Amino acid sequence: MGYVAIRGGEQAIDEAARALEYLRVRENGKPPVSVDAITTQFHALHGRVLSEGSLYDPELAALALKQTGGDTLEASFLLRAYRSTRPRLADSPVHSTRGMRLIRRISAAFKDIPGGQMLGPTPDYLHRLLRFELADETPEAFRAAARSWLKGAPAERLPESFPKVLDYLRAEGLLEPAVETVQEPFDITRRPLVFPAPRSAALATLSRGETGSVLAIAYSSMRGYGDVHPTVAELRVGYVPVRMPHAITGEPVEVGEVLMTECEVVAMFDKVEGQKPAFGIGYGACFGHNEVKAISMAILDRALQLGARRGPRVPAEDPEFVLLHVDGVDAMGFCQHYKMPHYVTFQSDLDRLRAAQAQPAEVIS
Repeated sequence: MGYVAIRGGEQAIDEAARALEYLRVRENGKPPVSVDAITTQFHALHGRVLSEGSLYDPELAALALKQTGGDTLEASFLLRAYRSTRPRLADSPVHSTRGMRLIRRISAAFKDIPGGQMLGPTPDYLHRLLRFELADETPEAFRAAARSWLKGAPAERLPESFPKVLDYLRAEGLLEPAVETVQEPFDITRRPLVFPAPRSAALATLSRGETGSVLAIAYSSMRGYGDVHPTVAELRVGYVPVRMPHAITGEPVEVGEVLMTECEVVAMFDKVEGQKPAFGIGYGACFGHNEVKAISMAILDRALQLGARRGPRVPAEDPEFVLLHVDGVDAMGFCQHYKMPHYVTFQSDLDRLRAAQAQPAEVIS
């Protein structure tokens, strides 16, 4: 494919950048949206960028959203570009989510689970009706709503951790046996994705994939173009402590925490030669509060495992189809490239079409 370089036009490019900035600021007499407001009030949007940008920095994610006018793909692109300029100082050890400081925890598999269902912040049980009073929300009403919720907060502390629902199924021998050998994680930010891809590479790709893309391909399996119609064993949202080795002692010390959404699903059992029938497991986890993505990721994880075992039968089980099409930044870049000058290739297409039209109809057929 041939491209041509554009010379000149710097003034036009500068003016285009100024016009874009004007779209963001426009003189309307209202104060600018702060980075902190984006972090707290647009938590769902903010969580998508944290995950798809694959950099856990809440302040920078909010800044990227502000800079791009709320475009999640561009904001994620900015985060990845920034991350690529930063040195990697150390690698953290493998973390367990069992110590997650939970704000939400539910199971669709059992009514009663050890520790209880914790609905937490969710719109799942609300009517989808517009709240018109928010259009003219005053600062006083805004602060009063926060104080009202805090007044009803329970005084007792929640347990430090909750047992995993899957532990009880595993104790009964109803789950596939856990893989004892843990391979070195495949770093998709430093190594090209190759096939067959290890599960760690697939999970990393899905975790930073575009939410809509992950959902769309998982939805194909839900609707019948696949065999994964799972039950959510446990869905967790909370803060996972991050530990790093101490610079002097080498002992792991807590350096912070990250907000994550984690989902574990069980799917219909598959008969494997030499093994007892057992439920299959799918796993999803991503930065931020994004339950749709975590569930969709868990479905695709299970579908890819089935495809690896018996050969892909549907698109959701084909690792090349799934993993090469869920990354929003990659997809956006390829889509955006069509705006580049294609004068040479299009002139070639025009010449071929005119030559074909000049041929007699019987020759063309």
